[in-house]
Amino acid sequence: MTENTTSAEDKFTANVSLRRNDAQHRYELLVDGRLAVQAFFRDLPGHIDFTHTETGQDFEGQGLGKVLAHFALDDVVATGKRIIPHCPFISGYLRKHEGYEQFVDWPDR
Repeated sequence: MTENTTSAEDKFTANVSLRRNDAQHRYELLVDGRLAVQAFFRDLPGHIDFTHTETGQDFEGQGLGKVLAHFALDDVVATGKRIIPHCPFISGYLRKHEGYEQFVDWPDR
């Protein structure tokens, strides 16, 4: 499991931690120990395929999804795998943030 307690995307006063949970096939963002955002993926040979992202109702509108997306995408790049963004949220993040273009295999529409 990959874990990090900081992100370059945003700063928060709450206790925010980030991790990759391979057993559940998801990246997780926790606030004060509570699961706030999760990005689900399929681990494929040479690729991580993001399927969908969910934000807990108590955590919507706080920018936490962007923090998790940044962490997850950086983690995929660090492992040497490529990104497949089937998830609309991850896809939208990639379209708005530069630096990942060479690591993305866009799915056929």
